[in-house]
Amino acid sequence: MFTAYEWIYGIAQFSAGFLSVVAGIIALSMFRAARQNKILRSWRFLIIALVLFAVEEVIGALKTFGIYETPHLTHVIPFFILLFVIAGVLAQIKITKGWLE
Repeated sequence: MFTAYEWIYGIAQFSAGFLSVVAGIIALSMFRAARQNKILRSWRFLIIALVLFAVEEVIGALKTFGIYETPHLTHVIPFFILLFVIAGVLAQIKITKGWLE
């Protein structure tokens, strides 16, 4: 059986994953706009990071409940999340400085 802590922790992870999916649905409209408007180009990277975050949260919840466990994936996904966030920040810096193509 699971302790109360494990239940709360797992439910919190599922909630964070659900909220990031909702944010991803909202961000899809920004993704469509980013294709047309060069000023919103950095959103592409942030949306990919958001999807990876949702995957990370779901995998963490599955690990908490003992359904599925993958030790390597929980270290690799945050690397790519950070990579896409940095790429988004760098793209936004280029946009802000006026270095658009």
